[in-house]
Formats: sequence, C-alpha cells, structure tokens
Amino acid sequence: MSAEPADRDLGGDVYLGIALLLLATAAGLAQLLLVARAVAVSPEPLPVLPFQSGHAPTEHALSRFHVRWYPATLVFLAFDVEMLFMYPWAVVVAELGAGAVVEMFVFLAALMVAVLWAWREGALRWV
Repeated sequence: MSAEPADRDLGGDVYLGIALLLLATAAGLAQLLLVARAVAVSPEPLPVLPFQSGHAPTEHALSRFHVRWYPATLVFLAFDVEMLFMYPWAVVVAELGAGAVVEMFVFLAALMVAVLWAWREGALRWV
C-alpha cells in the first residue's frame, strides 16, 4: 500500500458539475427576471382611486402630518420602550431581589421627569 493518494481520472464528471452549476445559475437568474417583471410598477396611472372606508380620499397618501404630533409620538415611544424594559424585568425581579426594584423605580423616576418636562413644554396639548 502506498501512502500517496491515488490519481483518479474524473473524466467528464468535472465538466458535468460545472455545466449543472451554470444551468442552475441561469435558471435562478431567469426566475429573478420573471419575478421582477411580474411585480414591476406600471407607469400608467390606475383608473380608480384607492379604497378608504368607502370615502374618496381628501388628501394625498404621502401627505405630511402636522408638527404638533411629533412630540406626542416621542412621548408614546418613550413609554413603549419602557414596556420593553419592564417585561423582562418582571420575569426576573423575584430572583434579583430588592436591588432590582430600586433600579426600576429609578428608571420610572427618570421617565416621570421626562413626562413632566413634556407636559411643561406643551407636548401633551392636543390643540
């Protein structure tokens, strides 16, 4: 027995593998082209308006919101992120003990300061 690897003649197997790889690549690209053509946006306008609860739209779909809604949105996001922190905390609070409760009250106090500031600045006024 020789320690050297035996030379194998692969013959046409290598070329068959390369041909199959090229064929699979061409088929994949053809599928991508077909999907791109199927979902492409038509340059012609739609003959009907979009459905909006049975009413005709009164403004453009990409219209901007009034600037007064942005502070209210930020306050909402602050409380939404607060809930993201409170759910995992509620799962492990029994294991962590009183230190976790103190940390959560410090966190809530910081949020309360932010709410009081937003209230003072008028972010919670709706009109």
